[in-house]
Amino acid sequence: MDFEERARAVIGMEADSLQQMASRVGPGFGEAVKLLRTSLEERGKVVIVGVGKSGNVGQKIAATLNSTGATAVVLNAQDALHGDLGLLCDGDVVLALSYSGETEELLGLMPFLRSFDVKVIALCGKTDSSLSRAADVTLDTSVTREACPLNLAPTSSSTAMMVMGDALAMVLLEARGFTESDFARYHPGGSLGRALLLKVGDVMRRENAMPIVSVSARVIDAVAEMNRSRAGACLILGENGKLAGIFTHGDFARGYEKNPSLGALPVADLMTSNPISLTVDSLAVEAVKQVGEKRIDDIVVIDSEGRPVGLIDAQDLARLKLV
Repeated sequence: MDFEERARAVIGMEADSLQQMASRVGPGFGEAVKLLRTSLEERGKVVIVGVGKSGNVGQKIAATLNSTGATAVVLNAQDALHGDLGLLCDGDVVLALSYSGETEELLGLMPFLRSFDVKVIALCGKTDSSLSRAADVTLDTSVTREACPLNLAPTSSSTAMMVMGDALAMVLLEARGFTESDFARYHPGGSLGRALLLKVGDVMRRENAMPIVSVSARVIDAVAEMNRSRAGACLILGENGKLAGIFTHGDFARGYEKNPSLGALPVADLMTSNPISLTVDSLAVEAVKQVGEKRIDDIVVIDSEGRPVGLIDAQDLARLKLV
């Protein structure tokens, strides 16, 4: 057996199933998003219920919804009839997950769910099933076959259900106007959350830690300033006190290869004019983006008049676990 080729076949089968599911998305999806948004706007929540693999998928969907500010809980179908229905409230939306749509525990729960003023959205592979008929909206997650060679183990079907959950969560996110700042509130412990909560002024080097020389200085003077402050770049000031350019260790190394005597040259001859800069009030995530996109190690922080007030070193971002 060619293991690598079999792996490609499994991945291809699941990818094909997702493409087919995407082509079947219709008005019911929009209705489902509206139901979810309305519930959340009225302080309701999303209650997800499934059994077996569908229950596992439900756990992941709930985690995704919660991480994007949509309150979601998982209701265990077996425990629901023994007190756990207490987490359900009028105005909630139930996401009911079952590929066959005939899961006994789930169908047995439906009459009791309906005793509450809730809407039910079914993620189901059989649109003519008992679950589909009992739901307010059904989202079709059917697949042609499982990626399992025996066509038995839930593979393509569980992937389709998970991706449909992702689609709901992401479209709902946009419909609710969820922003990067909102995301940061729910992820304060992650690098992205910290970068979205912190501002450039919180992470930049200031005053003595910021190497600066005048535009008339020599290269050796700039290098000495970098060594003194243990920085990888030196800011060059013009006669008006505004930023004229930046000179980095990289500039020195490249120049030294061509001219070992470059230390005596004016730093203005080798500096980079108009370097990438940010303001103190910019979000730290902007610095992270600039470092990644521009492939630079240092960003100058300037005030409203173009005067340098700080320096951000990529190593500082790493030390603060922002990258």
